[in-house]
Amino acid sequence: MMTEISNQRSLRLLLLLSLISSQFLSGISDDSKSKIEAKTDAHSSSGMSGSTVLILCIAVASVAGLTFFLFRLWQKKKREEQYARLLKLFEEDDELELELGLRD
Repeated sequence: MMTEISNQRSLRLLLLLSLISSQFLSGISDDSKSKIEAKTDAHSSSGMSGSTVLILCIAVASVAGLTFFLFRLWQKKKREEQYARLLKLFEEDDELELELGLRD
């Protein structure tokens, strides 16, 4: 149940990041230029927007990778805590059996 909730949160975060990056990409492409200006600036603007898009893609991929890594680390920590609680539960159970004289 907890993993389903955390998976939903990570999917929502990934969706949010992709929507934000799409806003950046739409902001980079400027459609308000006239066709004549677009033809004269085609070489300079295409190189700049291509490198900007590449940088944004790398940034989004690194944020997604970092998010995935932190999520896996959090899952591992939660599993260890649950395992420790399980061991503690059985240790307390053994002590109770010894106190009641059910086990030697």
